[in-house]
Amino acid sequence: MTLTEKLDLFATADFAAVGFLVAAWLFCDYVIEHPPARRISVTVLMKSYRHDWMRHMVTRDPRIFDSGIIDSFRAGATFFASACMIAIGGGLAVLGNPQNLLGVARELTADTAPIFVWQVKVTLVILFLMNAMMKFIWAHRLFGYCAVVMASVPNDESDPVAYPRAAQTAEINITGGRSYERALRSVYFALGALGWLLGPLALAVATAATVFVILRREFASVSRRVLLQHPVSTAK
Repeated sequence: MTLTEKLDLFATADFAAVGFLVAAWLFCDYVIEHPPARRISVTVLMKSYRHDWMRHMVTRDPRIFDSGIIDSFRAGATFFASACMIAIGGGLAVLGNPQNLLGVARELTADTAPIFVWQVKVTLVILFLMNAMMKFIWAHRLFGYCAVVMASVPNDESDPVAYPRAAQTAEINITGGRSYERALRSVYFALGALGWLLGPLALAVATAATVFVILRREFASVSRRVLLQHPVSTAK
């Protein structure tokens, strides 16, 4: 079967729904990390709190509290990376047993499409999970860098290196947090991509629901209102 024949197995609605999914994913990443000034996101708000955390960390002795938080970040990234790896393995196992996949697919829907169509739909979910796993791994590494740089911050606040080094630590922390948040959003969209198993309309609805959940939590959640009550003074 040629590539053209394989593409002909999908309707225009399928391509439109997948395009909507990818566009929504990219849109969410952009608008959350570059929100309008009048409606700042939780992710951007947390940047200020991370800077403020590292500024206070300079005079905190001992820094067991701070290292404990970094360790919890790394543990979270490890957990989700492992979960994604298991899910990817499950997805590959499904792809490796096409007859079982076809049986399950036809139980979910009356569609009589060939096995290749269902393999592509599962592959889309796997790709989102792979992206999430790699970002979780990178976040884990960045939080490790953050711990090392944090340990190099002098305890003496009069040291000219102390606050600049603390600011460096905050920036690495922010970068790790950004990778972690992007990975979580990729997991959200992987779940949304499962809607394609029920057809293009279901995929579009699942994508819209995913976007709604993500944006509501970033721009209209209780946690956002709490963070705005007493904003820190070190916003960047």
